Amino acid sequence: MVMSSRGIVATEHPLASQAGATILARGGHAVDAAIAANAVMGLVSPMMNGVGGDLFAIVSEKTTGQLHGVNASGWAPAGLSLDFLRGAGLTSMPQSGIHSVTIPGAVAGWSLLLDRFGRKSFAEVLSSATAVAEEGFPVSEIVADEWAASEGVLRSDSNATQTFLQAGRAPRAGELFRNPDLAWTYRQISEGGSDAFYRGEVARRLLNCSATHGGTMATADLAEYAAEWVDPISTRYRGWDVYELPPNGQGIAALMMLNMLELFPLRDHGHNSVEALHALIEAKKLAYADMLRHVSDPRFAQLPIAGMLSKAYARDRAKSIDLDRASPEMPAGEVPTHVGDTTYLSVVDAEGNMVSLIQSVFGPFGSGLVPEGTGFALQSRGGLFTLDPTHPNALAGRKRPLHTIIPGFMAQGDVRIAFGIMGGWNQSQAHAQFISNVVDHGLNIQAALEAARFTKITFTGCDVLMEDRVSERVRAGLEQKGHDIRLQGAFSSMVGGGQSVMRDDAARVNYGGSDPRKDGAAIPEPFPY
Repeated sequence: MVMSSRGIVATEHPLASQAGATILARGGHAVDAAIAANAVMGLVSPMMNGVGGDLFAIVSEKTTGQLHGVNASGWAPAGLSLDFLRGAGLTSMPQSGIHSVTIPGAVAGWSLLLDRFGRKSFAEVLSSATAVAEEGFPVSEIVADEWAASEGVLRSDSNATQTFLQAGRAPRAGELFRNPDLAWTYRQISEGGSDAFYRGEVARRLLNCSATHGGTMATADLAEYAAEWVDPISTRYRGWDVYELPPNGQGIAALMMLNMLELFPLRDHGHNSVEALHALIEAKKLAYADMLRHVSDPRFAQLPIAGMLSKAYARDRAKSIDLDRASPEMPAGEVPTHVGDTTYLSVVDAEGNMVSLIQSVFGPFGSGLVPEGTGFALQSRGGLFTLDPTHPNALAGRKRPLHTIIPGFMAQGDVRIAFGIMGGWNQSQAHAQFISNVVDHGLNIQAALEAARFTKITFTGCDVLMEDRVSERVRAGLEQKGHDIRLQGAFSSMVGGGQSVMRDDAARVNYGGSDPRKDGAAIPEPFPY
């Protein structure tokens, strides 16, 4: 772990961590540093995140001890409806193109955070990202591979090709890449705040992009959008309070997994043992079945959140776990109603304020569409709606879809941990594994991030992706129980990459961890010289 009495910024790229740490050294709040780091991440890893996407965050305020959640996920344009898509001959939600685009929420989220906690202006927190965009940066190794894999997506849009395939191909590792168009966008925000993005010249370019591709986005869809403060939801796991954000995100599934896992002696079984992994995998199936059935935009449906989080419901659901056999399918349960692609970064400042922030454009380069002259791709988050009119997550205008990106937070006594692990449907199950690594097996936050993980991306069947650092003996034991292990490399991108910071309030010491599955680093705030 990185240790410091001053702040620490943990992100997926050293330049982003450095930008945040510099803001801390200039007297910035953890929120200022998080936004500075996020802006650089949108530049250096454009296929994963950027101002064309959404944002969620949890802020731990040192002076009050309170947690504050931010939901900056965008809604569908008012004119995008089931009838509209059916009239266009579509029978399922598109996963790219203009009809997968929802209003980008990230800049509204930045604005909400800065207005409440920021000590710096937009111009100050975006200064590093703007400078790097103009000067250029050497593309990192993992990002270079992801960029090359997305060339087909980028070639489908002339603006995307011009912006991200400047040499007629994806930039290679170590090759300098400049994005002057993104620098222009950051300057617009620096000068005009979120209004510049949702009501100014950036908005005009977004609307032109939509119109060019036959989209339904209208002026009011942007101008009337706002991010919102939300109260985190939580459960208690073996003495630790664990927090996620409420729906429309998937974080509730992580808490449901923990409620079930608490009924099994994972510590006694040992880390990544047959018994522990079997319980984790089967609990994932149950929690995800409920999440997929019930989670949607709470403004459009009455969600049984309290019932889903109840310990009694967890005990009932855990009865479905066969300790000897993997189940190919776990149906959603009858929830009691009486009880309501991505980048992650975390920051802790010297005072003990903490930020857990996650931000994404969903698929690689999102919709594949780049508004002319803006330097960023629009997200494809609308692809998570369903066209089934009876489902709570059915597409509707001004509705937010079920969301995959989730920031995490946990606390016990004087210790607080901000953490997150990206990767679509991987995230809730990865959160549960990280928490179990810390709580059940005593791993520090760096070891908990590095530990071998599994992920089950599908919602049925017994297939499980698993890193080959899980021992052959354990894999064989799981296969005997009926799990279909799909072996991955030692540090596979399929199980996502994470970051974490930890605060020991008694000692007033901060800690940072950065997942080796990414090109990132946890960087401490420099001492003034």
